[in-house]
Amino acid sequence: MSFTGSAPEQQQPATARISSSSAGSGRLVTPFWKEKYERDARRYWDIFYKRHEDKFFKDRHYLDKEWGKYFEGGDGEKKVVLEVGCGAGNTIYPLLSTYPDIFVHACDFSPRAVDLVKKHKDFKPDQINAFVCDISSEQLTENMEPSSADIVTMIFMLSAVAPDKMPMVLENVRSVLKHGGRVLFRDYAFGDLAQERLMSKGQQISENFYVRGDGTRAYYFSNEYLVDLFSKCGFTLEEICVHNKQVENRSLELVMNRNWVQATFTLNSASSQGPNGQHDLLVCEGEEDKLASDTSTKKSSSEEIDLSEDFCNMFGTSHSLNEVQIIGIKAKGHDFKIKMLRKEYQHTCKSTGLMLWESAQFMCSLLAENPYIVAGKRVLELGCGSAGICSMVAASFTQFVVATDGDEESLDLLRQNISSNLEPNSLSRIKIRKLFWGNKDDTQAVRELSGNGAGFDCIIGTDVTYNPDAIHPLFVTARELISDRANKDSTPALILCYIQRRVDEDSILSNATSQGFRLVDKWINGLHESNGIISSWFSGNDVCSAFRNAVLSVLYFEL
Repeated sequence: MSFTGSAPEQQQPATARISSSSAGSGRLVTPFWKEKYERDARRYWDIFYKRHEDKFFKDRHYLDKEWGKYFEGGDGEKKVVLEVGCGAGNTIYPLLSTYPDIFVHACDFSPRAVDLVKKHKDFKPDQINAFVCDISSEQLTENMEPSSADIVTMIFMLSAVAPDKMPMVLENVRSVLKHGGRVLFRDYAFGDLAQERLMSKGQQISENFYVRGDGTRAYYFSNEYLVDLFSKCGFTLEEICVHNKQVENRSLELVMNRNWVQATFTLNSASSQGPNGQHDLLVCEGEEDKLASDTSTKKSSSEEIDLSEDFCNMFGTSHSLNEVQIIGIKAKGHDFKIKMLRKEYQHTCKSTGLMLWESAQFMCSLLAENPYIVAGKRVLELGCGSAGICSMVAASFTQFVVATDGDEESLDLLRQNISSNLEPNSLSRIKIRKLFWGNKDDTQAVRELSGNGAGFDCIIGTDVTYNPDAIHPLFVTARELISDRANKDSTPALILCYIQRRVDEDSILSNATSQGFRLVDKWINGLHESNGIISSWFSGNDVCSAFRNAVLSVLYFEL
C-alpha cells in the first residue's frame, strides 16, 4: 500500500555529499529482492523500452566530438564498431550519420530495444547487425566474428550490470575486439546526485549499486574501481576523465550536480603508466559548467549532457490511469471488480498504492469471514491504496469506515473502485480522505470524521510496514486517531497485516510500544496461540489454505 511518512523535503541546491564509507552503509534491499532484480533484469529493461520506446534518451552527438579520431578511416578498410547495450539506437545512428562507412554490430539484452533499432528509418541490414544478447551470460561470438571489432562503445551500459558479473562482460568484449582495439566508455560516476537520491530512499543493493523505482539498476563508478576492473581483464588505460556538471531545472527551481566518468581503454597495447607504476589519470573535476535543464531553452551541442536518465526517472515517474487492468476479487459474500495498474507498469511506478498486495486480499477475506471484527464500529484504514477492498468489506458491517492514503493518484483510482463496486447503502457508510502520516492537518481532519473527534474503534493497515522510515510516523498517526474509550463489549484495536520485507518485527514492536500500543496477539507465518484472538478468525473457514504460499503476519494491538 502507499505510505506517507514525514512532509516532503524542501528541494535545495544539490551537491555531491557522498563519502566512500556512506556509499556502502545505506539500508540494503533484502536478499529476495536482490535476487529478483537480477533474475528479472531483462524484463525490467524490456518494460522500460515498451513504455518509453525511443523517446527517453537523447541522440548522442557528442561521440564525434569526444572520440571522432577513432572512427575515422585512413587505412582503406571500414571500421567495425560494436555498441554494447545499444538501447533504441541513440548512439549508433548519430555515428552512422557522421561516419557512413563504418559497420556496426549493435546488441542489447532487451528484445524490444533491438526491435526499435531495426524499426528505425535509417536501419540498413548491410550496415547494421542488430541482435539480442545478454553479454553477462551469452557469447558475443555467436553473432559476430572473434577479434573483428576495431571499437567497442559502452555508453551508460556497464552500470546496469551486477558488479560480480562485470568481469564476465569485459571478457566477452575482449573476445571480439582486435588487438590494439579500443573500448570507449562513459557511465555514472561516484557522487552523482542520483546516487544520493537512491541511497536516501533505501534502494541500495550493494556498495555503489542501486535499484531505481522501475526495477532497473545503476552502479556508480570510482576511477580506481573502473581502472582496476579493466586492467584485470587485460585492458590498458589510455585516458580517463571525470566530469562534474551542474544542471539547473528552472521550472522546478532545482540545481543538480551530475557526475559521469569517461575513459578509453586499449586491448594489449603499451602501458601508459607513470614513473611510479601508477596510471596517469586525466581528471577533469571541479568544472563550473552550469546547464539549463528547461524544456523551453534550446541547448547547443556543446552544452549537451547525457546521463541516460531524465529528471522524472530520477525522482519517480507518474502514470496515466488509462494503464489499468481489471481483476476479480472474491471474498465471502463479496465479488469485486478492481481497477489496478497493469503489471508491466508496476516497477516503473513510484506509488505502491496503484497495486493490489496479498496482505490486503488476506485481510479482506478475514473480514468477510468474521464481520464481528468491525461490526458496528468506527473503522479507519491506513494506506489502503487504490483497491480499498478491506474498506469495502468493512462498509457492509460498520457504523462507517474512512479509507485513507497519502497518494493522490491512488485516491483517484480508489474513488472509481468504490463507486463501481458498492451498493448505495454501503457506499453511504464509506468516506475517502487523504492522510499523510505525521501531517497534523491531515490527522486532525480525519479524526473529526470519527464523530465528535472521539477516535476510531478499529484501525486496519495492510502492507504498511515495508519502509523503515515510515514506521514511526505510522504509529504516531495511529495513536492520534485511535479511540481511548473502551467499552464492555470491545477495546479499540490496531490490526496490521503484512509480508515481512525490509522491516523486522522487533522494529515494529519497539515503535508501537513508544506510542503506547500493547501487542495483544500475533500470528506470524501461520504460527499463533491456539486460543488467541487472531486464531479464532480462522475457525470454520479455509482462508489460510487459500494463501498458503504467502508468508503473512498479523499483529493485534490495543492501547
